[in-house]
Amino acid sequence: MIRLPTSILARSFLLIVVLIVLSLAASVAIFRHAEEEPRTQQLAQLVVSVVNLTRAAVLSAAPEWRGALLAELDAAEGLRVQMAEDNDVIKPVPINSSGLIVMMGKVRESLGDETRFAEERNGVPALWVSFFIEDEEFWVALPKARVEHPVSQVLLAGGGIVLMLSLLGAYFIARQVAFPLKRLATAAQQVGQGVTPEPLPEEGAYEVVAVSRAFNQMSFDLAANERERALVLAGISHDLRTPLTRVRLAAELSADASLREGLNADVEQMDSVIQQFLDYARHDGNEAAVNTDLTRLVNNISKRYISLAHSLTLDLQAVGLIVARPLLLERALVNLLDNAIKYGGGEIILRLVKVESSIELSVEDQGVGIPESERENVKRPFTRLDVARSDATGSGLGLAIVERAAQLHGGKFILSENIGGGLVAKLVLPSV
Repeated sequence: MIRLPTSILARSFLLIVVLIVLSLAASVAIFRHAEEEPRTQQLAQLVVSVVNLTRAAVLSAAPEWRGALLAELDAAEGLRVQMAEDNDVIKPVPINSSGLIVMMGKVRESLGDETRFAEERNGVPALWVSFFIEDEEFWVALPKARVEHPVSQVLLAGGGIVLMLSLLGAYFIARQVAFPLKRLATAAQQVGQGVTPEPLPEEGAYEVVAVSRAFNQMSFDLAANERERALVLAGISHDLRTPLTRVRLAAELSADASLREGLNADVEQMDSVIQQFLDYARHDGNEAAVNTDLTRLVNNISKRYISLAHSLTLDLQAVGLIVARPLLLERALVNLLDNAIKYGGGEIILRLVKVESSIELSVEDQGVGIPESERENVKRPFTRLDVARSDATGSGLGLAIVERAAQLHGGKFILSENIGGGLVAKLVLPSV
């Protein structure tokens, strides 16, 4: 099965090239058809004239001078006139075009139906035409150079130049269409990764300018909305922390131990939600990407959870340095471990492995898991499930923070079912 190119540049170029080639082929066919009839007529007249002149010269010459005359015709004009022999080896003219059929028909109309044609006689290539003088049959050989019209080298060179210029023009036309679309696709990909792209140049054709202007406006509006949302989240989180501090102080001064423990637990839970608000409100794209020892980073974070997790198993490979945003990756891993400890049930496995050209950081638990139909939805901000794993008291931002981290690193965040039951949350990062 023929596989067509996938890029619009290659497809447009291929389409234009096919159209150019078909147009040239049609032009050549039309030209040859228009030229064939007059050329055939001219060739038939040439053959008839040569035969008649040769017959007249032979008849008018004295018998003793005929040999010298035939030698002179051969030397001066390249015309060979010989008597037909019974043992002649004849190679007929191949009938591979309608022009030859028409030419031979016209010659026979003038010279007689008994006229024969050959492209080779006794091993000598030429256009051999027979004629009769009284009862004797003769052959006259016309050099092929006189009857064939090879394509001019100048015409071939000119056609090649025209074709090359046409292909060059086709490439530039296809590029004018494809390049703005490629630039738009790259910018749209950046928006999908949570990065605000540089404004697209508003130049070129009217449609390209209109699309670029609309995209720039959309990108600006999205960035403005994101800034406003981050500002609102940060403001709300900051305003809530002040009364929470007062509540914590009041709890510490309470003489009732059970009330004090309950208030402290509620304050810690609210403080955790506020921290997620602040983490999500941060514009992580501004953090510089630096060479990061990911194995060391993951190992340092895991030490904080050894005492919190019921059973935390580490499977960390040395993956070397990668270009990453360490604070953003730290927040992502903290959210994954917090979720696993809170809803994961039994043993938790933290893995770090290198697979071909990517690095996989995964947290595996043995909790209730997440239904397959909901795994993409939970990556959206403020999304919570109605199952036991749902953070009924949380913000719904934990997995959204991990998804943003994956996008900003050009990677993927994958949720899948654990073989033994539970959830596998995998962060796939490029290793280069």
